[in-house]
Amino acid sequence: MRSRNGSCSFSFSICTVSFFLLFSSALFADEYFISYRYLVKDSSLYNETLDISKAMTKCKGKPYDNLYLDPDDSNNLKVILLKNKEKFTNFLNKIGFYVENDELTSNAQHTATTIITLKTTCFKVDFNDNFVKISPLK
Repeated sequence: MRSRNGSCSFSFSICTVSFFLLFSSALFADEYFISYRYLVKDSSLYNETLDISKAMTKCKGKPYDNLYLDPDDSNNLKVILLKNKEKFTNFLNKIGFYVENDELTSNAQHTATTIITLKTTCFKVDFNDNFVKISPLK
């Protein structure tokens, strides 16, 4: 916006700069594909897998939820997620898992297998000094 003498308004330039700084973190966040699998056999943990890979192309979709974690002086996403495992699995539970349960009784012996899976999902991850912001894309 220009005044009558042709100079720009100071308040307009402050708004423009603050708008850019506010939304630049979302624009420059890294994107990662994360998948998670948890296998329980006969009421005990058998296998747990967390796979993370950086996206080679831009993911489509918009972030719909946020998780904030403490980075503990690390820039490695897998290390951060494993240190904050309980918060991350609760967040994944909120996003939605696929649960498969199989029970079998043979010769009076009962076995049960449960597989909890998060299909491969693209996440926007923003590393800051004080926190890491993780947002799934939908």
